[in-house]
Amino acid sequence: MSELDEAWALALAEAESRARFSGRWDIAAYLTLRKSNDLLRTTGIDWLISTFESLAAQANRRGASIQISKEDNHRFRAGNSTMVGRVLILRFGVRQLSVEAGWPRTPRDGVVRGGLASANLRHLGIISASEALQLVQSQQGAPTWVVGEKGEGQAEIRERNLRKHIATLLASG
Repeated sequence: MSELDEAWALALAEAESRARFSGRWDIAAYLTLRKSNDLLRTTGIDWLISTFESLAAQANRRGASIQISKEDNHRFRAGNSTMVGRVLILRFGVRQLSVEAGWPRTPRDGVVRGGLASANLRHLGIISASEALQLVQSQQGAPTWVVGEKGEGQAEIRERNLRKHIATLLASG
């Protein structure tokens, strides 16, 4: 968690406390929901990024030589909205896979329609292999990544799906 995220969480907790103290239960309930959704978002994004890192590390142990770099506070477009989050870049020779994941942080950034967060899996130069993902809350309450910017299709993303992206990165075109 970055310093900005920590400061934001602290500010939300203080605002929720003030709302409860002043009897503004509607605001307190909204802030509680916001805190809960932010935890789901963070958990989902952590899973996506760490799974790709783990798969790249496994490939490297087999001799692949994938270069790995990460960045926090990364901004990217998803539909008409701007997401703020993290990017993981995996490079193998001239090939590159960027994993961007985040959610809008301010009203002017836009919204994630029907979901909690958005992600892009972008293969440099191989547009057909790229995918847009959306983080949705499953029936069990856990966050789940699905294919599509608006969750259309509802095909759940599992580790085996991510392995295909690593295979595409490593394929000798």
